[in-house]
Amino acid sequence: MSADHTAPAPAPSDFIRDIVAADVAAKRYARIVTRFPPEPNGYLHIGHAKSICLNFGIARENHGQCNLRFDDTNPAKEEIEYVDSITADVQWLIAGWADHCLGFKAKGTTPALQVVDGKQDYYLPPVDQSKIENQKSKIEAEPFSASSYFDQLCVYAVELIKRGKAYVCDLSPEDTDKYRGAPDRPGRPSPWRDRTVAENLDLFTRMKAGEFPDGARSLRSKIDMASPNMWLRDPLLYRIRHTAHHHTGDKWCIYPLYDYAHCLSDYLEGITHSICTLEFVDHRPLYDWILENLGLPRPLPHQYEFAKLVPTYTLLSKRNILRLVQEKVVAGWDDPRLPTLSGLRRRGIPASALRKFVTSVGVTTFNSVTDIAVFEHAVREELNQSSGRRLAVLRPVKLVLTNLAAGEVFECAATNNPQDENPTTRPVALTREVFIEADDFAEVPPPKFFRLKPGGEVRLKYACLIKCDELVKDARGAITEIRCTADLTTRAGQPNVDRKVKGTIHWVSATKCVDAEVRLYDRLFTVPEPGNAEDFMKVVNPKSLEVVTAKLEPGLAAAKVGERYQFERLGYFTLDAKDATAAKPVFNRAISLKDTWAKA
Repeated sequence: MSADHTAPAPAPSDFIRDIVAADVAAKRYARIVTRFPPEPNGYLHIGHAKSICLNFGIARENHGQCNLRFDDTNPAKEEIEYVDSITADVQWLIAGWADHCLGFKAKGTTPALQVVDGKQDYYLPPVDQSKIENQKSKIEAEPFSASSYFDQLCVYAVELIKRGKAYVCDLSPEDTDKYRGAPDRPGRPSPWRDRTVAENLDLFTRMKAGEFPDGARSLRSKIDMASPNMWLRDPLLYRIRHTAHHHTGDKWCIYPLYDYAHCLSDYLEGITHSICTLEFVDHRPLYDWILENLGLPRPLPHQYEFAKLVPTYTLLSKRNILRLVQEKVVAGWDDPRLPTLSGLRRRGIPASALRKFVTSVGVTTFNSVTDIAVFEHAVREELNQSSGRRLAVLRPVKLVLTNLAAGEVFECAATNNPQDENPTTRPVALTREVFIEADDFAEVPPPKFFRLKPGGEVRLKYACLIKCDELVKDARGAITEIRCTADLTTRAGQPNVDRKVKGTIHWVSATKCVDAEVRLYDRLFTVPEPGNAEDFMKVVNPKSLEVVTAKLEPGLAAAKVGERYQFERLGYFTLDAKDATAAKPVFNRAISLKDTWAKA
């Protein structure tokens, strides 16, 4: 039941794929290589899924490779926890779909020196991907990371200094910002912009050796302080930070800036198409400037930009998600109410449904907001096809079938999945005492109420018709028991099986069931765009989580993590991967059967 349905679908078409197709047709590259380069300073979210599927999808469609590369140049904000979570999330999302495109490098490998057209340069020795076929062999390989290239990035920095394209600046971070100017006025050159090459080489060597404190000096590129593009106004290449790195330890006290490390990491890995979101459009000239001014052997990578995914009723900012975690609005980065991939996976969302959704929204250069209902529809459509059906009662009330003996059991055949080409059944036990949903009975029913009511008849699904005869109440007047008569001649195979009533309800045997904690998750926010609220904390949905003790058919005691079930008439559920135990099953609602927000 846990397998994703990945029926063949037409290959997506968009402007980036058109560019790649043209490059393939022109034979500009020997092989298409893309990358997904997250910073390990938080968990991945649904917005990252679009980039993952785009980059891995292009590699998959062109028999190429996509590298998972950690942009780990800021040790103050990065942790190994995030590295591990990102790796697991990416592997989950692409498993069985594009995992064969996931590029690895030999463990501990760093770029090696090569000579091309008489010029020395570094390159990354490729790993034979055909040898990486199982987890055992993958242990001998590892994802890419910018920190693996720190030695080579320093070599390139020295080359820029020698070419008169970079200098050591003594301005404080605050003064650097002031000197940069504003979009409507040019910046001012640093007083140290015209240092000699020899002086810059000496100071950069001493920066690397740890001689100066944090913020005392930086290495900046020498471009144009009057450029209308603020990113070209002598941007920083290196900063001093005496901070240990989760990957390199205490080896470094200077760290490269993202814009410097990113383009060169792309180059070292042989990336052909560097695909980013639209906020990096203004960074592209700097990306190209660094590569061009190092005189690197060709071909060079090129950057392309697309609009990010922004669903309604969600927040994708890592800073805002961190606040939700720290203030305990949610129970961690993998809380099933969050749009993190870890949260979605724990909630029971199939990777195939997520891939289908992010592919369906398309790839454009137009910023827009996507209705979360589109995502929920994709999830329901997938789970309807792949989920086994089971009986469960979330808010139980006891019903007694008075014409059944105390130990009497009738076996009924329940369908496992009506969507299967050849549906199978399983036995469920009808006993004297059963549980039904409290909402399926009304002592004083409203108009057009077709469920159980005094004197009324309904069908117990897969079992028989029952008629409500009597109510038993406690001293406070609360109903403790509903007494009914079962018409056993309406069971499957009996003469009156086709006798019609307007209502059918679900149930479980009261003596043959298991108790379980069931968590009913819903949207975390009450407004479509919580990021536009004065304070998003004020629009948190107080009903985003309800916890109930439910009665489940006994077979669910053997449910496994990753299996998904439709609790009939209730929604789609999965065993919680973190809190469930054999003694205490815990199920999460992935999604309800219907969109309850549409009318609201």
